[in-house]
Amino acid sequence: MTANPEIFGTPRNTATISYGDLAELLATIFRHAGASPAVASLLAANCAGCERDGATSHGVFRIPGYLASIASGWVDARAEPRIESAEGAVVRVDAMNGFAQPALELVTPILIEKAANDGIALLSIRNSHHFSALWPDVEPLAEAGLLALTMVNSFACTVPFNGHSPVFGTNPIAFAAPRADAPPLVADLATSAMANGDVQIAFREGRSLPPGHGVDSAGRPTTDPAAVLNGGALLPFGGYKGSTISMMIEIFGAALTGGKFSFEVDWSTHSGAQTPHTGQVLIVISPDFGRRDSSFGRRVNGLVEQLRMSGVSRLPGDRRQVTRRRSLRDGIVMPLQQLEDLRRRADGV
Repeated sequence: MTANPEIFGTPRNTATISYGDLAELLATIFRHAGASPAVASLLAANCAGCERDGATSHGVFRIPGYLASIASGWVDARAEPRIESAEGAVVRVDAMNGFAQPALELVTPILIEKAANDGIALLSIRNSHHFSALWPDVEPLAEAGLLALTMVNSFACTVPFNGHSPVFGTNPIAFAAPRADAPPLVADLATSAMANGDVQIAFREGRSLPPGHGVDSAGRPTTDPAAVLNGGALLPFGGYKGSTISMMIEIFGAALTGGKFSFEVDWSTHSGAQTPHTGQVLIVISPDFGRRDSSFGRRVNGLVEQLRMSGVSRLPGDRRQVTRRRSLRDGIVMPLQQLEDLRRRADGV
C-alpha cells in the first residue's frame, strides 16, 4: 500500500511555520542584508503576511529580489523617510530612496488624524520602492473604520492599448472599505492582464500563460512566460479600458507625487536590482464624516448581501481571509526546501 503523503495534514516535502516565526526569520535575513532593524521588521511582517494569506507571488518568493536590490545599492534599506509637507489634507513624503513601507508607517497616524478632523487625507510618496501587494497598505485603515484607496506605478513591462512597446508598469490599485460587524471588503488588482510576479512563478513552474496576457520581443502574442520576461511585455486587462486605468495610475503615482514614470525606471547600472523606484498615492476617507448617523458600514453590507443573492460565491479578499485563519491556526505551509533555504540565509550561510 502506498502511503498517503497528506496523512498527517501536510503534503510531502513541505513544512509548516507560524506567522510569527516566519516574520522573525525574514527580519534576520533583512538585517543580514544591511537593512536597519526597523526596516527589516516592516519588510519581514509584510512578506510573512502575504505568505500567511496565500499571496505567495508577493511573499517569500520576493525575498531574492529584495536582497538583490539591496546588495546592488539600488535601494537604501536604512533610509528614513522625510515629511516634506503636511499642510491641509495633503501629506507629501520623500522616501529617500527607501522602501515605501517605512513611509507608510511614519505617516499613517497623521492620515488617520486628518481624516478624523477633515473627513479626507491624501498621502503622496515619491522616491520610493514598492515591491509587495497593495492590500497590506489599505486593510489596516479599513479596520480602523476608514475607506482607503491606493495606487502605485511600477517599471515598464506593459504595452498600452494599440501600442507596440512597454510604457506602463503592472500598475496595481487597491481599496479597502469597512463593514459593519465583518472584516473589511478589500480588493487589490494589477491593471496588467496579470501580475509580473505571477509570470515569474509560471516560468519557474514550467507553466504556460493564458492566451491574451503577453507578447514576445517582436510584439507577437505568446503564452510563453520566458518570452514575456525576456524582452516581451504584458498586455493591459480589458483592452483600452484597463490601459486607461493604467495611464491614470501613472499620473497619480508619478506626475502627482514627483516620482518616476514606469518608463523612466532604469536599473541597468545596478546589476540584480528588481524593485520599482517610483511613487505611490494613498487616499483616506472618513466615510461617516458629516453624516447624522453611522450608516456606511451597513450600506456596504447591503451591497455585499445583494451580490451574494445574485449568485456571487466569492468576493475580493474572501480567499485571503480563509487562508489567513487557516494559517494562523495550523501554520503556514511552505515547500521544505524553501524554508531550509531561508534558515540558511538567516544563519548567514
